[in-house]
Amino acid sequence: MALFALRNYRDPSISLAEQRRQWGVQFLKAFLAVFLGYMAMYLIRNNFKAAGPMLKEQLDMTTTELGLIGLGFSITYGGCKALVGFYIDGKNTKKFLAVLLALSSLSVLAMGLVMSFWGSPIGILITLWGLNGLFQCAGGPASYSALTRWTPRVKRGRYLGLWNMSHNVGGGLAGALALWGANVFFDGNVVGMFIFPSIIALVIAGVTYYLGKGDPRELGWGRAEEIFDEPVAEMDRHESENKWQIVKKHVLLNPFVWILCISNIFVYVIRIGVDNWAPLYVSEQFNWSRSDMVNTIFYFEMGALVASLFWGYISDLLKGRRAIVAVGCFILIIFALMSYRYSTSVFMINASLVALGLLIFGPQLMITIALVDFVPKNAVSMTTGLSGCFAYLLGDSIAKVYLAMIADPEKSGVSFFNTTLHGWHDVFVIFYCCVFCGIVLLSIVAFAEEKRIRAAKKAAVSQETATQA
Repeated sequence: MALFALRNYRDPSISLAEQRRQWGVQFLKAFLAVFLGYMAMYLIRNNFKAAGPMLKEQLDMTTTELGLIGLGFSITYGGCKALVGFYIDGKNTKKFLAVLLALSSLSVLAMGLVMSFWGSPIGILITLWGLNGLFQCAGGPASYSALTRWTPRVKRGRYLGLWNMSHNVGGGLAGALALWGANVFFDGNVVGMFIFPSIIALVIAGVTYYLGKGDPRELGWGRAEEIFDEPVAEMDRHESENKWQIVKKHVLLNPFVWILCISNIFVYVIRIGVDNWAPLYVSEQFNWSRSDMVNTIFYFEMGALVASLFWGYISDLLKGRRAIVAVGCFILIIFALMSYRYSTSVFMINASLVALGLLIFGPQLMITIALVDFVPKNAVSMTTGLSGCFAYLLGDSIAKVYLAMIADPEKSGVSFFNTTLHGWHDVFVIFYCCVFCGIVLLSIVAFAEEKRIRAAKKAAVSQETATQA
């Protein structure tokens, strides 16, 4: 579609020095566009969790019905990531993110209107929330794609890490913003928790559509690599190649892409397994108060927030060695899990949760940035979307369903290789197994990264020598 075409051209009157001088301002515009856009997606995603008790109280919904509505989102969100990512690759993904956000806003707005007029027709609500999942599924991949076009490889980790904070900010604000809007403008009616944030997100979509450019070449500049005097990767030199051929060659036949996607499953089992079940774990094991129980989520997210700022920058300092950073995080996770498992005080368990949030979001971020480094820019959305499919359809499902069956004292557990796993002790056994698998797989990727980095360094030295000669 011409609407989303990347209008790349070269203006010879704009010198390289001028491009470098203006890069910070122009990049900030593009960065804010994808940061605010993805943050707004969480405003109209996490509002449903916050609205759950009021939906039951005011509209007589059951817990099962809430679960079915949530399932509609999960299926479309996880199942369509790679497909939508493939479609938007090579296009102006910054603008695409804004349009997807607008469509997502309209679907959530429609939910609020449906509930205000007709109550709780579950089939319609499942459909609308499922559409929300469809429109949001490529939000992350679109953001990664846009930022990749703007940043050189040597600085990519810090900027993608900084962007990764957007979901922490949006997720943290979602419930409070939705409830405030419902109380102030809708007399406490739950429909306001859908209508108010959807209007806010719609406004943000309009602003971010026009804010910044999707690629520095839309300004008549060179590539980001040229601006920062970095060699253009060979795989990015063939942008005119058929999209399917690019995906087939660099994604589907790339073993490291599949290793990273599988690694992401183990990351999500630990991440969702800790985040989702921490309140229940401390409640059943230690009989914590309701406030202490709920605060476990806060401490985990605070660790995650620091991780977004920290690990990307560390990987840049290590010259793009993303996988070895992830391996180091996994090794430290062993000790954080042991502290979480065997501590008994509120302080120590919350400290362990901060450490786990800090460490588990390291591999999650590093896997995505490593994927970006392994594929051409015209395949970033599809590749990160494929990783998301593995994470949500397998890792998230295992953490929410199988770990629940293992931990549930009223169930008989799960049989695995003639062994029955039952109780919280065996939940931690699963965590340790995931850590081991993650270390093994990411060590393979680390070896490949090291070879690539050394080869690129050798090529750069040879080119410099030839230039001097």
